[in-house]
Amino acid sequence: MSEHLQSIIDQYKNDQESVYNTWFINNEERLKAFRSIRRGVLQVIDDIKTKRFGNDFKGTSLEFVLSCITEQKQVFEGASHPFYWKPKLRIPDIYENQANKIAFGQFLENCIHAKNEEQVIKEIEKLDALKIKGLGPAVASILYFLHPTWIPPFNTAIINGFNYLFKDKKKLGSWSEYLKIREVIMDTNRKHCNELSLDTGAFAGLLFEIGTQKLLLGKDEYLSETERNRLEKLIEKRHKEKSTETADEQLHNEMQYHLLKIGHSLGYDVIAASNDRSKGWAGNKFSFISLADFPQMDLDKEVLNTVKLIDVLWFQKATSKVIAAFEVEKSTSIYSGILRLTDLSCSLNNKEEVLYLVVPDQREKDVIMQLTRPSIRQGNMEMKYICFSDLRQHCDALCKFGDDHAIMQKIARTAI
Repeated sequence: MSEHLQSIIDQYKNDQESVYNTWFINNEERLKAFRSIRRGVLQVIDDIKTKRFGNDFKGTSLEFVLSCITEQKQVFEGASHPFYWKPKLRIPDIYENQANKIAFGQFLENCIHAKNEEQVIKEIEKLDALKIKGLGPAVASILYFLHPTWIPPFNTAIINGFNYLFKDKKKLGSWSEYLKIREVIMDTNRKHCNELSLDTGAFAGLLFEIGTQKLLLGKDEYLSETERNRLEKLIEKRHKEKSTETADEQLHNEMQYHLLKIGHSLGYDVIAASNDRSKGWAGNKFSFISLADFPQMDLDKEVLNTVKLIDVLWFQKATSKVIAAFEVEKSTSIYSGILRLTDLSCSLNNKEEVLYLVVPDQREKDVIMQLTRPSIRQGNMEMKYICFSDLRQHCDALCKFGDDHAIMQKIARTAI
């Protein structure tokens, strides 16, 4: 097994379109998701405590959490489905049954604050003992983003990959089966963590690739013609997804460059997100107009790490005073960008900074919906949005005719 698995790991890592290369490594959106999902889970807990959690999946803070998760590539595609409220079946029974709702909230709270993996396993066993209808191992996808080195994600493709790799017949839907699978995954991952990672997402991605047989296409004679055609379509789909992701990244880089260029022209110190500073657009490196180091800011370490991930920040020259902050959202959750800007605003004392979401024109309705959420309006923050087409079209004019950050109001829009 060890030699066979090593060859599969090598194939997995060498495939530039594998989950490992397109999702797990060098992916700032994945790193940002951990903070957003953690914040979202805390909101779910608070909503349950204060009886604000609704009696349907739609519109709840839990929907936001699952939206962030399902955005994390094909590994988590469909992760939200088990949480949709199915009235006829009364599952999952956490929307209308108050006792179950509270139990779920307490489970999440105990897990998010757990200091070791044994505590999380104990909470899973306690939840399982309650036999809440429809609340099975799908929750593991949430737990993974809280404790990625303790809890592997879980779905049909992953369990199929597990059964194929380990010659087993485990089934989906049972916490007891999940815990047995987890033991094997954890043991195997420890043996191969030098080639992969202590983060179980890397190994789960490998199982996903095996489960969809992408790693085995063309190498196993037992595949029927129908199966082979299906797998060829999956590979073609992955090619298209990769091309789309590359185009999206270029578009994101373009918008960041325009924002850095405008801020620099207006006389501000500017900086890109910590994981974007080596990037550029159209031959223009961000580092040539950006600060070399992030200004010293008196913020909590976790908040500071989140603030450093904001796509573009403008500072008053030679100070740490934030003038404007910009989050560029192309295909990811707009609400997660709002959370990062909210973290910044709540942590600063001057309250003079202007917060902007920069979005594709076709997502204007999405941004309006998010900015008009009661929780956002109650925050009394000045948060506006800018459409990609306006930023691209007017960048040079803003640089030429602007005196200060107020010039951005010419293209910024307010959600009504």
